[in-house]
Amino acid sequence: MKKLVRGLQEFKQSYVAEHQELLEELSHGQKPRVLFISCSDSRVDPNLITQTDVGELFVIRNAGNIVPPYGAANGGEGGTIEYAIAALEIDQVVICGHSHCGAMKGLMKLNKLQADMPLVYDWLQHAETTRRVVAENYPESQDEERVEILVAENVLVQIDNLKTYPIVRSRLLQGKLQIYGWIYHIETGEVLAYDEQTHTYIPPQSQLVEKPHSLPSRLEQYLISTHAPPVACEVPAPRLQSASSAVAVDESRVDPMRSQLNALLRKSPDSWTEVEASMRSMSQLLEDARHQGMSANEAQNYHHRFSEQIPLWLRQMG
Repeated sequence: MKKLVRGLQEFKQSYVAEHQELLEELSHGQKPRVLFISCSDSRVDPNLITQTDVGELFVIRNAGNIVPPYGAANGGEGGTIEYAIAALEIDQVVICGHSHCGAMKGLMKLNKLQADMPLVYDWLQHAETTRRVVAENYPESQDEERVEILVAENVLVQIDNLKTYPIVRSRLLQGKLQIYGWIYHIETGEVLAYDEQTHTYIPPQSQLVEKPHSLPSRLEQYLISTHAPPVACEVPAPRLQSASSAVAVDESRVDPMRSQLNALLRKSPDSWTEVEASMRSMSQLLEDARHQGMSANEAQNYHHRFSEQIPLWLRQMG
């Protein structure tokens, strides 16, 4: 408590003194630009990671950055969402998950939670779809890998829940609302954003430039069609597969394939023929690498990086 009181004093002496005009303006009303829905985890600070000032974000925080479907809960999330869009006329929403999320870890042991923390158990029922999607579609994932997949899938599930609200659905149909899914990586400070065209998480700055409404169909066949987990590093480190996998990693064979994949990523194709050739090579290399033991997570990372490159290649070719 002493630290908090000292903080209050420092806030008054430094921040308030330097931002008196802003605070005076905010005393007459708020006009936040974004509704930011994030986890209540103490390691996640929406204003800090976005470098926004007071008055710019309208924030909802709870365990697991969860949005209960419309009418499914009596908490304050629904009313806050409605107020943000109807009264404050906010037209942008971000749902932001984060790495090492305790709520997602809780999803992996719901039975224990029911006995020890029944209120937490009840709350996480709003993420039951997340648990089932991961359990049935990523059966080999374990431990931290499964947590990261849960984080990524949960953002998408909560976006779907958000769309059940009448005002959200109405504004979406009018083209007056945009919804973004983000993942914040605590250990690196990196933020990745979900891209609906490629079904992967990509750097959010790439979504600020104009992109084609869809990828050419002849390229889509080379991209992953499932929701991809977030990518925490630029060049993924080799990882062993889970114990349930019978394929051991043959690093002597996989390493040259990684080198070829990285070389393909550095290319700047001048024509569709070259783009398609690169994507075919990528697809074949990843298939061969998986047979030699490359983990699904690492292969997914490469898919992500290639799907991120395609919009750049499209722009380069005009």
